[in-house]
Amino acid sequence: MSIAWRLALRDLRRGGRGLVLLMACLFLGTAALAGIGSLAASMISALDANGRQILGGDIEFTVSQRRATVAELAAFAKAGRVSETVSMRAMLSSGRNTPAMLVDLRGTDTAWPLVGRFRLAAGALAPRPHDREIAIAAAAADRLGVKTGDSVRVGTTPLRVIGIIAEEPDRLGAGFTLGPPALVDLKGLDATALVQPGSLYESRYRVVLNNPAEATRVRDQLLGRFPSAGWSARTSDSAAGGLRRGIDQFGQFLMLVGLAALAIAGVGVGSGVAAYLAGKTRIIATLKVLGATSRTIAIVFLAQLGMVAAAGIGGGLLVGAAVPWLISGVVGAALPVPPRLAFYPVPLATSAVLALLVALLFALPALARARDVPAATLLRDALATRRRPSALVLGIMVLLVAALVGLAVLTASNRLLALGFVGAVTALIVLLWLLGLAIRFVAASLPRSRRPLVRLAIANLHRPGAQTDRLVVALGLGFSLFVALAVIDASLASELRNAAPAKAPRFFAIDLQSEDNAVFANAVKVAAPAAKIETLPSLRGSIVALRGQRVADMKTLPEGAWILRGDRTITWSATLPPRNVVVAGKWWPSNYRGPPLVSLEDKAATSLGLKIGDTITVSVLGVDVPARIAALRTIDWGGLGLNFAIVFSPGYIEEAPHGLLASVYAEPARDGAIMRSVGTALPSVTLIRVGDVIGQLGAVLGQIALAVRAAAAVTVAAGIAVLIGAVAASARARRYDAIILKLLGGSRRQVLGAQALEYAMLATILVSVALAIGAGAGWYVVTHVFSIAWAPRWDTVAATLAIAVAITLGMGIAGSIPALRARPAAALRDL
Repeated sequence: MSIAWRLALRDLRRGGRGLVLLMACLFLGTAALAGIGSLAASMISALDANGRQILGGDIEFTVSQRRATVAELAAFAKAGRVSETVSMRAMLSSGRNTPAMLVDLRGTDTAWPLVGRFRLAAGALAPRPHDREIAIAAAAADRLGVKTGDSVRVGTTPLRVIGIIAEEPDRLGAGFTLGPPALVDLKGLDATALVQPGSLYESRYRVVLNNPAEATRVRDQLLGRFPSAGWSARTSDSAAGGLRRGIDQFGQFLMLVGLAALAIAGVGVGSGVAAYLAGKTRIIATLKVLGATSRTIAIVFLAQLGMVAAAGIGGGLLVGAAVPWLISGVVGAALPVPPRLAFYPVPLATSAVLALLVALLFALPALARARDVPAATLLRDALATRRRPSALVLGIMVLLVAALVGLAVLTASNRLLALGFVGAVTALIVLLWLLGLAIRFVAASLPRSRRPLVRLAIANLHRPGAQTDRLVVALGLGFSLFVALAVIDASLASELRNAAPAKAPRFFAIDLQSEDNAVFANAVKVAAPAAKIETLPSLRGSIVALRGQRVADMKTLPEGAWILRGDRTITWSATLPPRNVVVAGKWWPSNYRGPPLVSLEDKAATSLGLKIGDTITVSVLGVDVPARIAALRTIDWGGLGLNFAIVFSPGYIEEAPHGLLASVYAEPARDGAIMRSVGTALPSVTLIRVGDVIGQLGAVLGQIALAVRAAAAVTVAAGIAVLIGAVAASARARRYDAIILKLLGGSRRQVLGAQALEYAMLATILVSVALAIGAGAGWYVVTHVFSIAWAPRWDTVAATLAIAVAITLGMGIAGSIPALRARPAAALRDL
């Protein structure tokens, strides 16, 4: 062992530069995995550490379109300290020429906040608003051109701005909002007269317990006491649950991108190790002639590879561990939650083990060949027939693959997705390897061409020692990766450009009362005579039972059951709504007045395992409404019109207090006139500009696109390293060919032309394969992971492939230039 280690260190000092590719590939793959894992862990840790502050207490109870009864409030108060907030959307105006804007208005009691601290910016007139006072966000103040001390209006009520909000402890727990926050107390909210029967608002009651560990028991106990009251509840360990799920899911996707980078880097590792050991032929032969055993040879080079791999993996871990600090310093403000800066050993250890397994898996065949080939063969024939790996080597490789798959799947949040991804990558590598063997077979079967360059290029594909199968795997992976990234990026860019479809409405109107419908329509027509208005009744409700089973009694919710999380806006209709198509069942007659029927969005029903004839129970204002499913619909959500996942038949549900939702279709130039006209006629009606919603969605898509491109940059770098490794692996044989051809009278142009023609034939074959594989992978990511429209730009894909082919040809030709410059006699002695 001591001799082997001494030889390994000595040889590494003198000729270890050949392992730079191995180090680079492992560095890139490890850095990608460790960085993505550390960033996701830091954001999840931040959510967990601040759960009570994000939620505003130990338990939060939420109900729509009503406030707690005396009995309910007494039960909450008995459990612990209670605070009450009422939130809704409202229009805030300055009374000047600037149009009114949408805000997220919250009325709070004196006990709020129970956890954390509410703070106004310097210069505030009071610590918090009272009665007819309001605190607004800086964004609202800037847009309306108001400052502390000015008067603004919410509805028809004037309120005095007492300060600019600097810190709102539970803002993150409020989830996605359409406007900046504005705060009043409950007296101020009552003064606005916005809370009317049918108005869309939510009442939240936060409870701080004496013993926070009992939060789950107390929550279940209180929900069981009021089973049909329409309450939903969550504890501090599930605060910002939607954000947590989003971070976890997107982190999982980026982790799969990192695994792809590591798998591609593994191919580069195999090529780099093969090229390195091929250059050590004389050293291995000399050691064996001097009595070195195969075990000693294996230890020497395994030690070298281990040290270089440790350096590459270690460097990748350092970069990955620093990613939360780097991201926080560069784009921290754009993140949904600031990362909790710390050292996260689990993702780092997982990345290191995965990288080590990949390095062993792809390096093992080359190590086995160097260990097993006799010294005489190494000295006599550099192009001797390769031996197949022994049963022992194949067994070790199977164990390594099993360990890789097991670790990748067990550490994933979505194990089924991870298993499918690992299986797809493995199948792709096997498919490309088989394609490489097929190309060698076909090339050997072709008739000999009369053109020397063509004949030589075809011979290079199947001659002894040809690297065709490795080149096909490397180039196929690289080209497929480039195509997939191109189509994903094009679709994201298209979604950003076309986020506002031409058929989308300009405004949504909420809190519109039935008796004000005619006034609203007249106000819109005065401002925009050609405007089109759609109006539907609406109220809030939540699904509390499926086929008689209470949702609260389910241990886990079905995958994708978004419709069960919280309240949903529901409606009723005698006829099939626009932009809806019945795909199962039958719509009820227009004059139907029997027991309640319901129609669900088809994908939501599929996720819940519901079919025609099943029953669901919806809680509306504390009243359970059981209904039989009569129809399933597919909905055109892309048009951004009034669409509802849950639609009831007319009749019983109409008796509930409700309001109206309206959508306004008009020319963009009439936006300001519509807002002024409606604001004057009906100040209590809230207008939501669709463009503002799209702007927020566009910002989210932009962040996703940026993250994908950042992760893709590492993967592209790994792909380029693979191409370099594939060329390097066959460089020795190609130098030999180039020198022999030069001795036989071949010109430099002819030698380079033959090798360029060989790479061009391979690239031409692989372009079509990569186009199919890459486009298919990109389509799946775009439509199933991001759930956006499939919009590839084939000109961009063609340009991407052209660049990849040019890079391949350039590297192939560049690999032969050093041999052409060498003196033939010296080069032959060295070979």
